[in-house]
Amino acid sequence: MASKPGILTNWPWKPLGSFKYLFKWQSETLNKLIEDAILQAESSNAKGDSLNKYGELYIKRFPELKIKIVDGSSLVVAIVLNSIPNEASEVLLCGKPNKVSYAIATALCEKGTKVTTMYKDEYDDLELRLSKECKKNLVFPGSYNAKIWLVGDQCNEAEQKKAAKESLFIPVSQFPPKKLRKDCYYHSTPAMIAPPSLVNVDSCENWLPRRVMSAWRVAGIVHALEGWNVHECGNFTFSVEKIWQASLRHGFRPFKINSFSSTLNQLP
Repeated sequence: MASKPGILTNWPWKPLGSFKYLFKWQSETLNKLIEDAILQAESSNAKGDSLNKYGELYIKRFPELKIKIVDGSSLVVAIVLNSIPNEASEVLLCGKPNKVSYAIATALCEKGTKVTTMYKDEYDDLELRLSKECKKNLVFPGSYNAKIWLVGDQCNEAEQKKAAKESLFIPVSQFPPKKLRKDCYYHSTPAMIAPPSLVNVDSCENWLPRRVMSAWRVAGIVHALEGWNVHECGNFTFSVEKIWQASLRHGFRPFKINSFSSTLNQLP
């Protein structure tokens, strides 16, 4: 969280929106915690904060809020798009679809990359979001032989086992998939390396190395540093290119694996 440009402060809770709760009272308790955190940040004159998709509920309930709610989806999209090898002509979407995966699929179809899925309902949802020209790059049914997998929540173990040898799994959600395949490559979850000017930074998540921050947290910082007076939550996604360039300008750098070059010539 950024209290004002150039001054970074900690916030005593982590994004919680991707956990699943079995009972209604658990969900209500979580919502109350997030709501209290937003109002506390507002009362302390904080400039920005980052949240998951729950944010839209609170800007509707408290339209007078000056603090801006940022779910970070645009930066997630930017990082994933820049993690896909330029040689890739086809990707497979796997997992529960959401606004991030929809935005990624749309961007890829627009640039001419084939986007495939194994599920008809996902294909139908994506098709509704694409222009007539881009629809030709959306393919159903897809093939498990695709070398690039974009992995979201609920991509199951059985599907991973069907992937071709030396496939690259790129997470599009906050939590990494289980690494079930020793003959495949696993990219990190969407993240960036913190700039040297950002001090006293340990690991952001326990699956990320020291000084590597998740895209969702970086997005909140960048929004605050840039002074963007806009929410990013609900169905709204901020400019992907604008936040990507701003994050680089503030010294954040992409965090990538270094061991996929051997498969580039085998991409479809």
